[in-house]
Amino acid sequence: MPNQTISIGFVMDPIETIKPYKDSTFAMMLEAQRRGWHVHYVKQSDIFVEAGTVNCVSQTLELTDNNERWFNPIQSHNQPMGELDCVLMRKDPPFDMEYIYSTYLLELAEQQGCLVLNKPASVRGANEKFFTTWFADFSPETLVSRDMELIKAFHAKHQHIVVKPLDGMGGSMIFQIREGDQNRNVILEAITNNGSTTVMAQRFLPEFKEGDKRILLVDGVPFDYALARIPAKGEGRANLAAGATSRGVALTDRDREICAAVAPSLKSMGLTFVGLDVIGEYMTEINVTSPTCIRELDRLYDANIAGLLMDAVESKLGVAS
Repeated sequence: MPNQTISIGFVMDPIETIKPYKDSTFAMMLEAQRRGWHVHYVKQSDIFVEAGTVNCVSQTLELTDNNERWFNPIQSHNQPMGELDCVLMRKDPPFDMEYIYSTYLLELAEQQGCLVLNKPASVRGANEKFFTTWFADFSPETLVSRDMELIKAFHAKHQHIVVKPLDGMGGSMIFQIREGDQNRNVILEAITNNGSTTVMAQRFLPEFKEGDKRILLVDGVPFDYALARIPAKGEGRANLAAGATSRGVALTDRDREICAAVAPSLKSMGLTFVGLDVIGEYMTEINVTSPTCIRELDRLYDANIAGLLMDAVESKLGVAS
C-alpha cells in the first residue's frame, strides 16, 4: 500500500484510566498520530463477530502528551476489523478466558485482512513464564509442576527458590522459599491449590537486588539499553507495581547473547514487540502481551522506541517511510 495513510487500531484498557506519562501504548498512539495515521481506540468488549465477519466499534482520537487531558474523542466507527490496516493488541493481563476469546477474534480478523501484532495465536501459545523453558541454557534452573513433592525436592536441591503462578502479573503471588523455611508447606498448598494448579519454581537469583532488567525487542532487535528495576528495601519483588525504583543500563554481552538466542523464535512466531526480563545472567520471563517501559527508556536516552515499532509496522505493510 505505497503512499497510503495507515489506519491503526489499539486494543487496550480504557484510555481514561491510563497514566499517560508512563503508558507504552499511549507512546505508540502518539507516534502513529505524529506520522499522520488514523488512530483508532478499541476496547476489548467492542470486538464481535456477526455473520462470520469480525467487527469493532472504535473511536478516532485526538491525542495530546498531557497528563491532565490526554485524549479527545473525534468520531465513533462501527466497521469490519479487516478495514484497519493494523491492530496492536495491547490489553493488559490478566490472561484469562476473555483474553483468550479476544485472541480468537483477532485471529479471525487476521484472516480477513488485518495485520495483528503481536500475532494472536502466538500470544495465546507463549505463556510469559513458561516460554522461558524453550531456552533452558539462558534461564535459571526451573521446574514446572503441580506436584508438591517434586517442588519440595527441587527446593531441597537448590535450597533457596522462587515459586510463582503461570498466570500472575505485576509481581503478584511470587514467593521465596529459603532453606529451612517452616512456611514451605503452607506456601505450596496455597500456590498450587493443594496440588491442583501448575506453577513454576526457579532457583533464586540473588542478583535481583541489582535490578530486574526489562529489555525491549522490536522485530527481534533489542534496544541498546534496559530498564533495571531495583526492589524497594525489604521487598522481595523488583516490579515497579510493587514499589521498585528504576535506572537505565546498557545491555551487556550476555544480554545480547540472550536476545540473539530468542530472536529467531520471536520473529518466526510473529511476536514483534517483546519485553525480556533478565536477572544477572538469566532470562526469567518473556513478555508478549503488552510489554511496558517505553516511556521510561525514551526519557532516559532521548529515544523513540515507538518509532522503531511503527517502522516495523510500515515494513510489514509494505509502506515506504
